[in-house]
Amino acid sequence: MGLVEEAFGRLYPEKEFRYSVSLRYSGRFKAYNANARMRRDAMSFSLSRKWKGVDDEIKIGLIQELLVSLLKDRKNTLNMELYNNFIKNIHLAVEKTQTHPLLEGAFERVNQAMFEGLVERPNLLWGQPRKRTLGTYSFNSDSITFNPVLMKDIEALDYVMYHELLHKKLKFRSESGRSYHHTSEFKAMERKFPNAGQIEKRLRKMTSGFNFFDFF
Repeated sequence: MGLVEEAFGRLYPEKEFRYSVSLRYSGRFKAYNANARMRRDAMSFSLSRKWKGVDDEIKIGLIQELLVSLLKDRKNTLNMELYNNFIKNIHLAVEKTQTHPLLEGAFERVNQAMFEGLVERPNLLWGQPRKRTLGTYSFNSDSITFNPVLMKDIEALDYVMYHELLHKKLKFRSESGRSYHHTSEFKAMERKFPNAGQIEKRLRKMTSGFNFFDFF
């Protein structure tokens, strides 16, 4: 039995599996990313090559997460918990090779002022100028990508750094196949940043009213 069939059987032991399936490992994904598509009775799963060496029980959890998304269902399983715990702890093994002096300075200021220096530095890099997004944190690569427009406003850069480091520190809450990142705890901590309200007004002007934070 293949991984998809096994994952489906554990999710829906009362149902017969009637789908044709393809599962492949691709080098086009960033580390530990994956996606799934369904057309009629055919399902296709594409996983980053990084998943090849991961324990099958964790991969079954990943596939179950993709399945409940495809089937628009809400379920929790032990394998899904294993998968989410794996994602939350990937940062411990990710090599930290990407940085920039301006971003490293912002990290050091924020880490000392807001986290007592206890957060491990992630990969820090500049992305492409985007109107919609100012910062993104990726659990899979333990990296924060920043919009270059933040070079013009150091206080705003520090605030976005704080927001993204909160994602790294607080992780996320998983429930019924869905992940929740901006929890009440997250929002309460976010408000502790000095002049947060004023900085957010400036950030909204930069992004013309769009939601200016994003994450994987």
